[in-house]
Amino acid sequence: MNSPETFTPEPIKVTDNAIAKVKELIEDEGNDALKLRVYVTGGGCSGFQYGFAFEESCAEDDAQISREGVTVVIDAMSYPYLIGAELDYEEGLQGSRFKVQNPNASSTCGCGSSFSI
Repeated sequence: MNSPETFTPEPIKVTDNAIAKVKELIEDEGNDALKLRVYVTGGGCSGFQYGFAFEESCAEDDAQISREGVTVVIDAMSYPYLIGAELDYEEGLQGSRFKVQNPNASSTCGCGSSFSI
């Protein structure tokens, strides 16, 4: 008897723009083992802030989203804060940046890099 597969939704949706930029940055570094880590840490003007870093390795309890050869990694502590969020990359008059649209945030700062729950 086979046990039914459980479906775990991806904690964060990664847009095509974000995938393309991560691919570009990884190609620039010349290291296909790099993964983009998205995390939440205390601080910022609203209480929490988003962070982004490239890493080669993952922890055993990291959530991983893989698409088109790109892997986005989220640590277990940040995971609950990012469920249902969307990671995008935008270029505009204020510069270029990764941006998180987070339905869990009750308020965000003007620059969008920090939030409160």
